[in-house]
Amino acid sequence: MQYLLKNAKVYMDRQFKKADILIDGGFVSKIEEVIPHCSEAKVFDFSDCIIVPGLIDVHVHLREPGFLYKETIETGTMAAAHGGITHICPMPNLNPVPDNAENLEVQLDAIKKTAKVSVYPFAAITKGQKGEELADLEAMAENAIGYSDDGKGVQSDDMMREAMRRAKALGKIISAHCEDESLLEGIIVHDGEFARSLGLKGISDKSEWMQIARDIELVRETGVKYHVCHISSKESIRVIREAKKQGIDITCETGPHYLVLDDTMICDDGGFKMNPPIRSREDKLALIEGILDGTVDMIATDHAPHSAEEKSKGLGFSMNGIVGLETSFAMSYTGLVKTGIISLEQLMSLMHDNAKERFGIGGEIEIGKAADLAVFDLTHEYEINPEDFLSKGKSTPFAGVKAFGKCLMTFANGGIVWQDNSTEN
Repeated sequence: MQYLLKNAKVYMDRQFKKADILIDGGFVSKIEEVIPHCSEAKVFDFSDCIIVPGLIDVHVHLREPGFLYKETIETGTMAAAHGGITHICPMPNLNPVPDNAENLEVQLDAIKKTAKVSVYPFAAITKGQKGEELADLEAMAENAIGYSDDGKGVQSDDMMREAMRRAKALGKIISAHCEDESLLEGIIVHDGEFARSLGLKGISDKSEWMQIARDIELVRETGVKYHVCHISSKESIRVIREAKKQGIDITCETGPHYLVLDDTMICDDGGFKMNPPIRSREDKLALIEGILDGTVDMIATDHAPHSAEEKSKGLGFSMNGIVGLETSFAMSYTGLVKTGIISLEQLMSLMHDNAKERFGIGGEIEIGKAADLAVFDLTHEYEINPEDFLSKGKSTPFAGVKAFGKCLMTFANGGIVWQDNSTEN
């Protein structure tokens, strides 16, 4: 089958160029400024659109095995394709926890059978993610993208130090959820304006940035490749920025919700309940400054689906976590590029280039390579409707928000895995 994608701006060599793309038998066969129509090809006119390499999300939750009522590998990877994301790294809070080769194989088998995009799982740092004993890191090294106990911070300094030493020896990355449980102090929401309006003791950012600071010293000692999950505060930016200046091997991510929301915008709804919480406007602005100066390397969603019932109990009693795969590009583009804060090329660095370089996954749009790309319409505004999501999870703080950057088509591993109805001829 041949597909001819015409009149778009194509992201190649870290810049956008006007070009047509011919895909033949699943492979990119031509990239030229103008490719004439041919009778064998199905033609798509993507005027006013961009074509980019399939985006990369290094922090998602697919819930399989163990919690299939929340999400499955099939529904989660379909959601990724719907958002133009073709390379994802799921976290290990599963049942069984992938803390040994046998448990990891359960997840790998499901990925092989049902995944619609490329999936690279994290293995756990500790057995059962309980923080009491290290997992069998060596046995999982061949099939894991790295190690994480996401959902929990590793509380023991000695435990994290030994995990880093072993990961370093294996050439693997540690991707850390940083949360010092002794410093949490509050519950539910950030210790800021919204918490005070409700008379609540909120969650201090100390629990996040002080564990990052601890880990930075351990990275200095061990030399491991180290990545910080979902940073949310100005103090986290400060300590990571300083570590980078000192040559520490550290990268970090933040989520679209931390970049476009602050605690003056939230309400008592489960769609705003997540960990870390949405923080102050000052924190949001610091994260944006971190993007501008290179402190923040990536945008990742922390896509965390739950059932409707689990997310129906307001801020106080809903489970932590929102979905994000299907809104990540649109909200990032609308909130950061349309507002003139960053360029479209900078957004591609945050959602593709930097993750590709750090984690060694993803690809480029090149002749001879399997088609792995996404098409986004940047010109037409649309309303985010959770009922349109392909994820089982529907809980998002962006329901009803107007956005630009709708994904029209996604190719993964040579085939079309998502196609918007508007593209049908």
